[in-house]
Amino acid sequence: MIQESVLHDFFHELGRRAKGDLRTDTYSKLLYSTDASIYKVTPHGVLLPHTAEDIYAAVELAHKYRVPLLPRAGGSSLAGQATNEALVMDLTKHMNGVVEFNPEERWIRVQPGMVLDELNHFLRPHGLQFGPDPASSNRAAMGGIVSNNSTGSHSILYGMTADHVLGMSVVLSDGTVTQFEGLTAEQLAQHQKRQGLEGQLYRQLNSMVWDPTNQGIIQRGTPHHWRRCGGYNLDRLLPAAVGGVNFRWPQDGLFNLAKLISGAEGTLAVMTDVRLNLVPLPTHTALAIVHFNTLFEALQAVPTMLEAGPAAIELLDNLGLTMCRDVPEYARLLTTFLEGQPNCILITEFYGETAQEAADKMTKFKAHVAQHVPTATAVVPAVHPQQQSNVWKVRKVGLGLMMSVRSDYKPIPFIEDAAVPVEHLAEYVTRVEQFCHDLGTDVAYYAHASAGCLHIRPLINTKIATEVTKLAQIAQFSMELVGQYGGALSSEHGDGKVRSWLNEAFFGRELYTLFQQTKQAFDPHNLLNPGNVVDAPPMTENLRYGGTYQTIPIQTILDFSADGGFDRAVEMCNGAGVCRKRTIDTMCPSFMATRDERDSTRGRANMLRAAISGALPFSDFTSPAMYEAMDLCISCKACKAECPSSVDMAKIKTEWQAHYYEANGVPLRNKLFANVENLSKVASGPLAPLFNWGSQLGLVRQVMAKWVGIGGQRPLPTFARQPFTTWFRAHTPPRKALKTDIRQTVVLFNDTFNTFNQPEVAIAATEVLEAAGLNVILAGVTDTGRPALSKGLLKLAKQKAAVVVDKLAPLAAAGLPIVFLEPSELSAVTDDYRSLIPHESRLPNLIAHCHSFEQFMVRLAERGELKLAFDERPRQILLHGHCHQKALIGTGPSHKLFALLPNTTVQEVDSGCCGMAGSFGYETEHYEVSQKMGERRLLPAVRAAATTTIVTAAGVSCREQIHHGAQRTALHPAQVLRQALL
Repeated sequence: MIQESVLHDFFHELGRRAKGDLRTDTYSKLLYSTDASIYKVTPHGVLLPHTAEDIYAAVELAHKYRVPLLPRAGGSSLAGQATNEALVMDLTKHMNGVVEFNPEERWIRVQPGMVLDELNHFLRPHGLQFGPDPASSNRAAMGGIVSNNSTGSHSILYGMTADHVLGMSVVLSDGTVTQFEGLTAEQLAQHQKRQGLEGQLYRQLNSMVWDPTNQGIIQRGTPHHWRRCGGYNLDRLLPAAVGGVNFRWPQDGLFNLAKLISGAEGTLAVMTDVRLNLVPLPTHTALAIVHFNTLFEALQAVPTMLEAGPAAIELLDNLGLTMCRDVPEYARLLTTFLEGQPNCILITEFYGETAQEAADKMTKFKAHVAQHVPTATAVVPAVHPQQQSNVWKVRKVGLGLMMSVRSDYKPIPFIEDAAVPVEHLAEYVTRVEQFCHDLGTDVAYYAHASAGCLHIRPLINTKIATEVTKLAQIAQFSMELVGQYGGALSSEHGDGKVRSWLNEAFFGRELYTLFQQTKQAFDPHNLLNPGNVVDAPPMTENLRYGGTYQTIPIQTILDFSADGGFDRAVEMCNGAGVCRKRTIDTMCPSFMATRDERDSTRGRANMLRAAISGALPFSDFTSPAMYEAMDLCISCKACKAECPSSVDMAKIKTEWQAHYYEANGVPLRNKLFANVENLSKVASGPLAPLFNWGSQLGLVRQVMAKWVGIGGQRPLPTFARQPFTTWFRAHTPPRKALKTDIRQTVVLFNDTFNTFNQPEVAIAATEVLEAAGLNVILAGVTDTGRPALSKGLLKLAKQKAAVVVDKLAPLAAAGLPIVFLEPSELSAVTDDYRSLIPHESRLPNLIAHCHSFEQFMVRLAERGELKLAFDERPRQILLHGHCHQKALIGTGPSHKLFALLPNTTVQEVDSGCCGMAGSFGYETEHYEVSQKMGERRLLPAVRAAATTTIVTAAGVSCREQIHHGAQRTALHPAQVLRQALL
C-alpha cells in the first residue's frame, strides 16, 4: 500500500516534468478502472503522454517513488491485464503515429498507441499489411497487441505477433532508455558489458537460456502447440543450435529481447515504439460459408476442411447467429450469406494471386466438402468484396454479440483463450461443455477453428457468490484438460488476472520459477503491471461485480423493462471498446473527434455505473462532472446498431438528462429548442423577413451567445416566407393524383423543419408522390417530440407523442402508409415511442405503417407500382446517411432509390456523423467538436466532389452542416427525384 504522501509527491514532480495530461481526479480514475474483462481496479492516476519524454519521466519517477505503472493502449484486454492499482499511461490519444517506414524492406516503426486498422489503412496503398488480425483490430492498438502477443483469424498463415516483432524502443523499470533488436553473438557479448540494469539483463538472460538444464526445462514446459502466448517467451531466446519450440516463422539466429517483451503484458518494460515486419496484402480472396446442423459436426469437420489449404476457418455458433439477428445492423448483413437457419457456420477463406485462382480454390473446396464432409448442409460462396466484408464484420463482432444477452448470466471470458490441436478440438469442447452442464451452467462459443482455438464462454452470473465460485472450478478443469491434449492455456488474449494464477500449475514449477526470475531481472521492485503473468492473486479478486454488488434503484420515465431496468441497460456495456473505433461506421462520433476515453460510450457507461453502484456518491449521478461526461453524446443511436452488446446510450442519456434537469433546472436554451415548433409557426410566414434579418444582426447574435448559448459561428436557419402548409393548401394536384381509392392515398409527415424552414423539400416530395399517381394528405401534426426528447424534456415529449398517435393511429388503422422526410422524426415514432409510451396499444400498428421517403418509394418500385418517367442525364451522386437512418434502417433504400434513375452512379461517404446533430452544432461550447466531426470525412469528401456532383442527405442537420462547412447545397432524396422527373 502506497502512502498518500508518497503519491502526492510523485504526482507533483511528474506534473512539473511531463507535458502530457496528468489526471488524478476520481472520475478519470474510474474511467480507467475497467477494460473488456470481468475486473475493476481503480488506478492511482492517469497520464496521457504527449511524447516519449513523458514516458521517460513517468518511469524514472515511478522508480524513485516506488509507484507501480501500467502502460495501456485501447483497453480491449479480455483477461484484465489493462487494469491495475498503478499509474495508468494511456498511449492512444497522442502517441499513435508512424515513426519510420521502409516499404522496400517491408517493415514499419510505430508508436504503441496506433490502432491496428489505422496502421493497415496507412499500409494499404503500398500493398502491405500487418499479418496477425485480432477481432479487436478496429480499436486495439499495437502496444497492446504486442504486449498480448495477439493473433487472429489468419493465424495459420501469419502466426503470432511475436513472429513479426523486429525490435522496439523501451524504458526499463529503472528509467533506462534502450533499444531491443536482434543481436549476433558478437553484438550480444558487447551488450553484456553495458553498465546498469541493461547490461545485467543481457548477462542474466543469456546465462539462463544457455544453461543446458534450463534449456530442457523451457523445451519441456513450453506448450508444443504453435498458437500460444502465455507466460514469458523464453523459448524464443533459445540459441539457434537448440531451437525454439515449434516456431511458425523461421528463426533468424539472433538474440532479441523484443521477442520476450512481446506477450509480457507490460510487466517487463515500457515500449515507446515498436518495429514490425509486414506482409503483402492478399491479392484476391474468396469465402465459402459452410453450414452445419450441430456444433459437434462442425468441429469434427475442421481437420478434413484444413486439407484443402484454406487461409482461415472461423466458427460462428448458434448463439452468435441468434444475437446477430437481434441487432439491426448485423441482421441485414446475415441475409447476404446465409441459407435458411443453420445451427452454426464455418467461414472458410482462400487466397489467390488472381480472382480466378481464389474462386477456383473455393470451387474445389466445395467439391471436397461434398465428398468428405457429409454433415455440411450447405456451402455458400462469397466472392464479391462487399459480401466478404459483411461476413467478416459479423464474425468480428461475435464476441460482443455474445455479451448482449439481456440477463445477468453473461458469457464470461476466463477459459475462452485455450487452444488445442484441431484433431482434439471436438472432444475438448464436448468435455468442457459436459463439465459446465454438470455445474448447471450453459456455454456459448466462437472460434478460430483452423487453429484449434474455440472461445468457450460459460454463462455465469458474477453478481451471485455461488456462481462466482464456479469460475475457479471450471478454469481448473479446463487447464488440466488443455494440458492433457498438448494445448496452450492462452493463445491470443494473454494471462492477465484471469489466468496468471494458473501458470505455475500449467507450465510446471521449474519453468514458472524461470518466469519469476525473468520478472525479477527486469523489474526487481515489481513496479510494472504487477500481479500479471507471475505472482498473481486469486482470479476472483477485484471482480467488476461480485457477490456484494448492488445498485440504487432509478425510477425511470422511459421504459427499461426489456433491459431489466436502467441499471441493467448501463451494465450492457462490457468494456469491449468497439465505441473507440475511428476508421469505419458512426459510433462513437465524439470519441472520433476527441480521442478521449470520457467521450466514448464505454466511458459514459463506466461513469453512470459508478454512480448507481456506490463507487461514487449517488449525488454524483446528477453532478456537473457527470454532465461533462454525458455532454458530448449526441444521441446518434449508432451504439444501438453498432455496439455488439447493443448499448443504447442515446436512450440512457435521454433518461439521465431528465433526472439531471429535475435536480438542476432546465436551461433556457433547452426550453427554446424543445419548443422550436411554436417558434417556427410564429417566425415563418409574413414575419419571416423580419425574423431572418434580426437573427443575423451582430448584437442579436452576441446576446444569444451570452444568454442562450447559441454561438455566432454559424448562420441560423432561416424561416420560410411561405410555409409548406400554406403552399399545400393552395396547390392543385395533377388530375391523376385526384383519386378517391384509399389504397392510393399516402400520408406525408411534414415535420417542423421541412414545413417552416425548408418547405422546398416537402414540396418536392409531394410533387413526386403525386406524379406517381398518389393522393397526398398531411399528417396534421409537425412535431413528434424529437427536439424535446433530445433535450431530456420527457414530459413534454410524452405530450407531443400523444398528439402524434392520436393524429396518425386512425390513418394507420385505415391502412394508409405514413411517409417521413426527416430520419430523426421517423426514429422518434418507430424507436423512441416504444419506451416513451410503451403501453399505447395503437403504437405497434402505427409503427408498421411508418416509412422513410426512400423506403416507401422503393417499395412501390419493387411492387411494380411506381409509374414515373425520369430523364436520362448522367448523374454522379454523393450520398451521406443520417445517423438515425444508418442505425435503424441503413442506407440500402437510398441506394435502391437512386438506382431507379438512369445513368446514375452513387458514392456513399463513410462519413460517420456529420457533427451537427440537431441543435448541437449551433451551441457555443459544441461548435469546435461539431466541426471536428464534420471534418473527419464528410466535409473533405464534399469539397473534393466535382461541382456537377449532386450531394444528397436526408437529414436537415446534415444538409446544414454541409452548407456551412463546405459551402455546397445538399439535396434531400425527394428533391433529387423531383429534378429528374420528366
